[in-house]
Amino acid sequence: MPRATWSGAISFGLVNIPVKLYGAVKDKAVHFHQIDGETGSRVRQKRVSEATGEEIPYDRIVKGYELGGGRYVTITGDDLAAIGPRGTGTFDLEDFVDLDAIDPMYFDATYWAVPDGPTAGKAYALLVEAMQRSGRVAIGRFVLRSKQHLAAIRAVDGALAVETMVFPDEVVDQSVFDELPVEATVTDREVQAAEQLIDSLTTEWEPDRYHDTYREQLLALIDRKAAGEEIVTAPGEDEPAPVIDLMAALEASLTARKEAKRSGREQTA
Repeated sequence: MPRATWSGAISFGLVNIPVKLYGAVKDKAVHFHQIDGETGSRVRQKRVSEATGEEIPYDRIVKGYELGGGRYVTITGDDLAAIGPRGTGTFDLEDFVDLDAIDPMYFDATYWAVPDGPTAGKAYALLVEAMQRSGRVAIGRFVLRSKQHLAAIRAVDGALAVETMVFPDEVVDQSVFDELPVEATVTDREVQAAEQLIDSLTTEWEPDRYHDTYREQLLALIDRKAAGEEIVTAPGEDEPAPVIDLMAALEASLTARKEAKRSGREQTA
């Protein structure tokens, strides 16, 4: 059983639903340690003062906000406690909105909300059913790890998923890039060819079709080296030539897609 990240209650009007939050995503990245290439021993980082070059014990370290020019304002734990958000243990639902109205760039991390205790089940099921019928998601705030989070709650296959979100001032607007929006003229023929290519690649969403091929290759490489195999680096492939004729590239892509479909049908026949 995974460890709960947060426990409290979802406040829905006058209804409180005790829940626990569990991470819905597992970190499966391959992590490395820093190793001395000559001795094979671990390399560990130390907290060293720039002024004296001496290692500083952890209890002497405080947070500092740089003002510029090497000047800092130091912030203590008491300072943060005085202004920090008060963790009431309640996730207050403030609004209900259409999921399609939220741009995906606002979403951050996903958690499962699990009913906490035998008395929470009915109220939990009620909220799930009501949200599934309405087709809307709930927006609210809660405090996690001493930080206030904006979050969306949505009903997913009979359960509640909590998506922490970024605040609007944390989203980088495209207007900061001189290259956006792109001003270029495309012909109807080019658009139609691009639409045909999109149609030929359109399929049902099947997440199991996608997997991290790099991680699989990396783990296989680690296994081979652990077994004593000497790894020989293959020569790199030539860089693809830049596309000059957009229409020719689209037509070639469509032809390749049709041939791939025909080949697939012949193999299954």
